[in-house]
Amino acid sequence: MNILLCEDNLTIVKGLKYSLEKNNYTLISKTTIKEAKEYLKSNPQIDLCILDITLPDGSGLELYKNIIKPLNIQVIFLTAKDEEDDIVEGLNAGAEDYITKPFSTKELLARINRILLRSKKDSTVTVNGISFDMDKMVVKKEGKVIELTSLELKLLHLLFLNINKVVARNTILDKIWEWTGNDVDDHTVTVYLKRIREKLGTDIIVTCKGIGYRIDDGK
Repeated sequence: MNILLCEDNLTIVKGLKYSLEKNNYTLISKTTIKEAKEYLKSNPQIDLCILDITLPDGSGLELYKNIIKPLNIQVIFLTAKDEEDDIVEGLNAGAEDYITKPFSTKELLARINRILLRSKKDSTVTVNGISFDMDKMVVKKEGKVIELTSLELKLLHLLFLNINKVVARNTILDKIWEWTGNDVDDHTVTVYLKRIREKLGTDIIVTCKGIGYRIDDGK
C-alpha cells in the first residue's frame, strides 16, 4: 500500500515513516504543495494521502480539491484544533477522515486500515481455494469454515492484509506481543505458522528464509 504524506513538521514525518513502514506500508513524504503536485503528476498510483491542512506554500484543502480528489485518492486530513471550519469543508468536499494534532499513531493506523479495507469492493480475498472474509474474520476452504484460534486468525489476517509482500518475523513478534502481552521467540512464530498451515491444508504461506512470511495471490 502506497501512502503519500504531505506534512512539513519533520518530527511527525519521521515518526509516521517509522510506524507505517513497520506495518508494511510504503510512505512517500512531501513537505510542500509544490512537491506533492510534482510527485503526483508522474506517480498517481497512491492508495491514500495523509494531508496537513496548513502547508508552508498554501492550503492543503485546495491541494485536495484541485489535485488529489480528481485522482480518486482517499484522504485523511491532519488538522490543528482551531481549524474546525476547514475540517467541515474538507469532509463536505469528500475527504474520508481527519485527525487532530497531537494524535496517537496507533489511532491513525487504525483509521488507515479501516479506510483501505472499506475501499475494497469485495472484502473476501481468495488464494488457492482459501477464502478470507476480512470483514467477518472468517476463513473457508471449499465453502467450509476453518476453525482457527483468535491469534491464528490475526496472524493470517496480517498476511492477507499484506498480500504479495513479506511480513518480517520481527513484525510478527511485535504483533503477537501487542495482541497477547506475551514475549515470544522465533521458534514460537514457526510453531504458530506450522499450525495455521496444517489447518488450512494448503501451503499458501511462503517462508522467506531469515526474513519472514508471504502470501501471493498468484496474479
